[in-house]
Amino acid sequence: MSDLSLAAAAPDCADDGVWLACIECGEQLAPFDEPTYRCPDCGGLLEARYEQYPTFEEFSGRGVWRYDAALPFDHGVSLPEGDTPLHEVPRLEADVGVRSLRVKHEGMNPTGSFKDRGMTVGVRVAEELGVSRLACASTGNTSAALAAYGGRAGLETLVLLPAGKVAAGKVAQAALHGARILEVDGNFDACLDIVSELADRGEAYLLNSLNPFRLEGQKTIGFEILETFRDEYGRFPDRIVLPVGNAGNTAALYKAFRELVRAGALAEDEVPMLTGVQAAGAAPMVEAIEEGYEDTERWEDVETRATAIRIGNPVNAPKALPGIRATGGTAVAVADDEITDAQRALAEEGVGVEPASAASVAGLRKLREEGVVDDSEDVVCLTTGHLLKDPDAAAAAGAEPEPVANDTEAILDHLSD
Repeated sequence: MSDLSLAAAAPDCADDGVWLACIECGEQLAPFDEPTYRCPDCGGLLEARYEQYPTFEEFSGRGVWRYDAALPFDHGVSLPEGDTPLHEVPRLEADVGVRSLRVKHEGMNPTGSFKDRGMTVGVRVAEELGVSRLACASTGNTSAALAAYGGRAGLETLVLLPAGKVAAGKVAQAALHGARILEVDGNFDACLDIVSELADRGEAYLLNSLNPFRLEGQKTIGFEILETFRDEYGRFPDRIVLPVGNAGNTAALYKAFRELVRAGALAEDEVPMLTGVQAAGAAPMVEAIEEGYEDTERWEDVETRATAIRIGNPVNAPKALPGIRATGGTAVAVADDEITDAQRALAEEGVGVEPASAASVAGLRKLREEGVVDDSEDVVCLTTGHLLKDPDAAAAAGAEPEPVANDTEAILDHLSD
C-alpha cells in the first residue's frame, strides 16, 4: 500500500534538504547522484521530499518559480510558464448549477499545455545530473514541451510517439523545436515501455511523469488554484475536476495539498475533493475506483478522440488513487460525444481547449446530473491543453463554413434566410 506521508526527517542522503522516497517500501535515496525513476529495491514509485514545507506567505513572484520554496531549486530552464488564467464561465456555471465554476486553463502555457510546468523543473534536474539526451513517450503534449525545453537547454531530445495516433499540431511542435521523433507501431503504453528501458540502460534521461521531478513542477497548478480562488472568494474550492491520462496531475495536486497541510497553511477539511475524468474508451482509473482496486489493471486496447488521455496503464495510479479517496473525490468515465459537447460549451465562453481538456467539464456535468456533485459546491475544472493542439478535432466540433456569392446583397439575403 502506498505511503504518502511527509513526516520523515531529512536523511543523510538528502541534498540541501531534498531527497527521494519510495512510496512502497520507504527507501530513501539521494536526489541528484544519478538518474533514478523507481525504487532500486522494490520497483515502487518515487516522490520528492523536503526538510521544510513552505506556507503561502513564503511564495513570491509569478509563474512556476514563484513556488521555488517548494521546489528542488530556486530557478530552472524557463520560457516562462505557469500563472495561467482561472476563467469565469457564467453561462456554463448556470447550466451546470453549482455555487461557482471556474476553469483553470493550462493551455495558456508557452507550448500550450500543462506539461511545461513539469519540464521547467525536470530539465533543470537533468542539467544538475549532467545528462546529454532527454527522452519521453508521448500522446503529443509531452513531446512538444520536452522538445521546447530541451531545445532551450541545448540538449538532444528524443520522443517516441504511437504511429498515427498523435494530433498534427503536437507533432509539428516537437518537429519544429528540433526533437528526433520516432513513430512506434504500438500505443502510448508500448512507447513508455520502450523509453523506460532506454532510460534504464542509461541511453537517455526519462522525462515522462514516472520521473518524480516532473510532478514537482505540476504541483504548482494546485498552489495557483488555491491562491487565486482564495483571493477572489475568501475560501478554497470544494472540488477540482481534472482529466486523467497517466494520472500525473492528480498525483501532483494531491502532493501540493499534502505539503500545505504539513506546513499548516491548509486545514485537512479545506483540501478540495479530487475528481478524475476519463474517456469511456480509456478508463482504468475509473474502473479501479468503482471496483475498489489498490492499483489499476492495464487496458491493452484503448480508443478515444481525446488523444491526450488515450492511455491504458496510468503509471501514477499508486499516487493518484489514494489522493482521490483521501479527499472524498471520485472518478467518472464520459463518452466522446459528451467530451465534444463540453468542448463546444467551453468554446462558446471563449475558452478554446483540445478534446481531452473538455473531459473535465463533461465529467462535472455527468456527476451533477447523477447528484454526486451538489449545487452548493465551489468547483474548478482543469483544462490541460489549447484548442490548437488538435486543430482537426476543433474543426470537426465547430460549425461548417457557409459558401456565399461574391456580392454584398447576396450575403445579406443569405443571412436573412
